[in-house]
Amino acid sequence: MKKQARLICIVGQTATGKSSLAMRIAQAWNGEIICADSWTTRRGVDIGTAKPSAEDRKLVPHHLLDVINPDEDFNAALFKDLANQAISDISGRGRLPIMVGGTGLYIDSVIYDYSFSTVGSSHNRELLNGLSLPELLKKIDDSRIELGDVDVRNKRRLIRLIETNGARPTKHRLRERTLLLGMQAEKNKLKQLISGRLDDMIVSGLEEEVRGLSTRYGWDCEALKGISYAQWKEYFLGSENRDQVRQKIISATMSLAKRQNTWFERNKSIHWLDAPVKWPEVVDLVTTFLDNNIS
Repeated sequence: MKKQARLICIVGQTATGKSSLAMRIAQAWNGEIICADSWTTRRGVDIGTAKPSAEDRKLVPHHLLDVINPDEDFNAALFKDLANQAISDISGRGRLPIMVGGTGLYIDSVIYDYSFSTVGSSHNRELLNGLSLPELLKKIDDSRIELGDVDVRNKRRLIRLIETNGARPTKHRLRERTLLLGMQAEKNKLKQLISGRLDDMIVSGLEEEVRGLSTRYGWDCEALKGISYAQWKEYFLGSENRDQVRQKIISATMSLAKRQNTWFERNKSIHWLDAPVKWPEVVDLVTTFLDNNIS
């Protein structure tokens, strides 16, 4: 039986340096990076999602960036298929696949081989998209579907719940030959990292990026529902200033980091690293993993 490809996953809170660590590991061990982020899959949302720079992409090949338009649908089932194809391709060329990101469901869909329920027709999807959040919640309640931990503010998640009649993905055992590295930071340090990264985004032209997307696609566009984008709406409508936008983005990003930490802390297979990472510790973990899983 053919061995599974070796895979390194770098997960954890936003702004803790996951991408930088992935780059360093990739350069040290002949790797290529698979981006596991629900927003960097979208074209045109570059600055606010902290996508890898053009220079980084030249140094190390990146996969699953810019695979859909800003207004298109995407989900964990699609990500899983594309990520597994990338893992097979990278490994088949004798290189090391490194999956990095903070979208827990995307990561887990691959490493735990989730089985997803089929969804309904595109016509039904259009009908559901036309409903408001209260209408979707009423439909869920009328159908006696358990909400569980689904975010009731996330329209796409609610629609998916209705389409699958409440069925959750089936989770299997952790895939073999997989090393999980987790990045985290103490709360005050994390806020500093988030604030600093946001200031860099603003200097790099985040406001203009949002202006261009909102002008072309409108505020109902999926890409503009993400953090660093949605918070600009009131500013462009003239009711808030830049400092209010900045504070709202920091607050939303801190909330995201808390949710990410909650998701990943349940996984006891993760080797946790504190930001900023100590490189010798990483070298020891990766070297041991590769030595124990020779191709």
